[in-house]
Amino acid sequence: MSRSERMLNDMSAETSSLLRSKKDVSFYSGSMGSTSSISTTKQRKIKPGRLQTVFSKYESLDYEVPENELYIEEYKASTPKHHIRIGMSRWIVMLLVGIMTALVAVFIDICIVELSTWKYSCLHGYFDRYISEEGKILIPFCLWIAMDMAMVAFAAFLVSYGEPVAAGSGIPVIKCFLNGVKIPHVVRLKTLVIKAVGVIFAVAGGLAVGKEGPMIHSGAVLAAGISQGRSILFRKDFQLFENFRTDHEKRDFVSGGAAAGVSAAFGAPVGGVLFSLEEGASFWNQSLTWRIFFASVISTFSLNWLLSIYHGHSGELSYPGLINFGTFSDIKYSVYEIPFLLFMGLIGGLLGALFNFINQKLTVFRMRYIKSAWKRVLEAVVIAAITTCASFNLIYYYDVCQPNGVNNISQPLRFFCKDGEYSLMGTLLFRRPEESIKSLFHTTQATYTFQVLALFFPVYFLLATWTYGAFVPSGLFVPCILTGAAWGRLFAVFLSTFLPNEFVSDTCLYAVVGAAAFLGGVVRMTISLTVILMEATRNITYGLPMMLVIMVAKWVGDLFNEGLYDIHIRLSRVPILGWDPPQMVEGLNARNIMNKPVCCMNLVENVGRVIDLLKTTTHNGFPVVDPLPE
Repeated sequence: MSRSERMLNDMSAETSSLLRSKKDVSFYSGSMGSTSSISTTKQRKIKPGRLQTVFSKYESLDYEVPENELYIEEYKASTPKHHIRIGMSRWIVMLLVGIMTALVAVFIDICIVELSTWKYSCLHGYFDRYISEEGKILIPFCLWIAMDMAMVAFAAFLVSYGEPVAAGSGIPVIKCFLNGVKIPHVVRLKTLVIKAVGVIFAVAGGLAVGKEGPMIHSGAVLAAGISQGRSILFRKDFQLFENFRTDHEKRDFVSGGAAAGVSAAFGAPVGGVLFSLEEGASFWNQSLTWRIFFASVISTFSLNWLLSIYHGHSGELSYPGLINFGTFSDIKYSVYEIPFLLFMGLIGGLLGALFNFINQKLTVFRMRYIKSAWKRVLEAVVIAAITTCASFNLIYYYDVCQPNGVNNISQPLRFFCKDGEYSLMGTLLFRRPEESIKSLFHTTQATYTFQVLALFFPVYFLLATWTYGAFVPSGLFVPCILTGAAWGRLFAVFLSTFLPNEFVSDTCLYAVVGAAAFLGGVVRMTISLTVILMEATRNITYGLPMMLVIMVAKWVGDLFNEGLYDIHIRLSRVPILGWDPPQMVEGLNARNIMNKPVCCMNLVENVGRVIDLLKTTTHNGFPVVDPLPE
């Protein structure tokens, strides 16, 4: 047997071993998850190339260090000072990543607040002017819908015509990048700019989206750019951090950037590290943990300090994250409420599975019928119009009015209520989602009636389901938290109607638990989500109930489908590797999944053949072998 033949056989055996030990391709899980154990290829009658054809459009990143002779010689020649300098450079990059992520987060937050404040104050003035005049109520309504459609159209135009990879939260594509899949333009500066500007107008445009998810993608882009010390967009090489211009070094910094994004969004540095570990990174080590935690802490501190300057009291570090759930008092709950909370976890898992199922169907529809850029912009504008119409109709036709001063509502809005009263539905729909969440978390039990919550919850649920996946930058956390808080309070009101007061200690607890249950049922995160919510609420009292409901929600949701991020990865047919290999790969060799015959290179090769190989093949890896004997 020639050396080349032996090498190919060794490659087959090695690839088979890798298939058994490395992670499973996630988009097979739906069709192969229930497959019985398979020992040979013959039993399944798998045709060569059948498994590989879906991967042809993607390339792998080189996360393995090439330990060849050149690498070993260079490593031996390096001095201890060189290793110290490299180690210090890693910490400096993480410091810059944390600071820059905070700067971008503050920019996004301030722009959203200012733009939303201008929009709602302008509309509020028109409502006050024309609400009492018969037949003129359409004037503020038309202005409202025109503002929202214009803002969303601008965001969708940027994404659809500028950089489509900037759509959505960006978490699925970052997860693929960290897994080793090369997604074009995913960490480009252009993507960051469109992501930041787009999410500002998407949130201010009234869509059921949040700014927190895109911050994770933004942090990852910043980490990738800073660590390389050059810009492809501006074609500028700053001659910095040249030792980090490899895929495996870039991967570690992107993990830190994603964690810094979580930390900036929620004020949760520990949650950011756990998110990067649980949901993002596929490669991890102890030293990386410390550097990522350092970037997360710097991100939270920098954002806190910058926001204190913006609010006029520099140095008062009371703004740890972009989203502020307010100050929670120590809410006591009884052991008798634990079964109710567990039941909420079950309902949260069912609702999350339903959310994912509907969104999956909508995503498949988009992939089939909404392919061109103008159709994507049109869909986003239609979603904005329907969202505004639904909000206006709920306020106009199904509102409940309450006397001013009865409940601790901040900035009550009158709308169509009498003088001295305020609109409950308007309090939920005519403001930024973060303010609505804070209202649901902190108001008294009698603030929101069963009717208002029963109408708001299904409408916002459907709007959030439809919006996620549209071609605008959109976060998933805030819509899920708002939806979950609404149905959590609805459940508490229902219980208090039929049970004594001592069984329902506080509706605010049920709002927080409902938010955790629904969010856990959608994204299927456990440890990191619990810590993120605990750090965001800044109250450890909620730790136990949130742990319980998130675990139950995940278990129940997993009975029906995957988490939403994994669903979108599977639908995009990205060959991401899961944590465990599927049973059907047992007994497979490389030849069973090869798409085409192996193209080899000789030890000495002419340039023309190398160019010809690169032009005629769809892959970039070639075994180097001795020439066959004549």
